[in-house]
Amino acid sequence: MKLPNKVYDVLKWIVVIVLPACGSLWAGLSKIWSLPYASEIPATIMVICTFLGAILCISTAQYNKDV
Repeated sequence: MKLPNKVYDVLKWIVVIVLPACGSLWAGLSKIWSLPYASEIPATIMVICTFLGAILCISTAQYNKDV
């Protein structure tokens, strides 16, 4: 499974910056404002982030093997 460069770059940006920031934002705001699912939403985001990170690792390994 080899991802095109553009897709890889966007996914990497999402996995490294956007998802962790969203999880932290929700965790922090849910404590301050008593929002629902204070631990469930950040945990879900973390699981999605881990899954996408695994896909990126597979794609990187395939790319490096072909180069």
